[in-house]
Amino acid sequence: MAIINAREKDVKLLARLMRAEAEGDGRLGMLNVGNVGVNRVLADCLDFEGLRSVQDMVFQSPGGFEAVQKPYFYQAARQLDIRLARQVIRGQRFIPGRYALWFFEPPGACPARWFNQVNAGRYKSHCFYIPSQRDCPKVFSF
Repeated sequence: MAIINAREKDVKLLARLMRAEAEGDGRLGMLNVGNVGVNRVLADCLDFEGLRSVQDMVFQSPGGFEAVQKPYFYQAARQLDIRLARQVIRGQRFIPGRYALWFFEPPGACPARWFNQVNAGRYKSHCFYIPSQRDCPKVFSF
């Protein structure tokens, strides 16, 4: 059962985003990025109010993803990417992206806080950041 509405084209779009942002971090890196994407659709808080679909989330401006500005984002989704996207759409969550709304790739260590958000942990090259439960209760609700 899906935790967000996603048509096949949405699954493929999320798959492309996951690959473009984290292919170098392997499957678990891609799954964590997928968690961030799904959480943004669920959240309806902070920078992500009014996002209702995967397409809204992927192409949000400002505040969206850097990868959508790069040519490699526009490669077709592979079967592996699609399977991983379906996992996060079905609600599978992975640490540290489980409740995260943000991630970035720092040149060194992960800052404890980033734009007032708490560091949930690092997976390979990316640091993941979570909102407070008070500010974004929907992210923590399922």
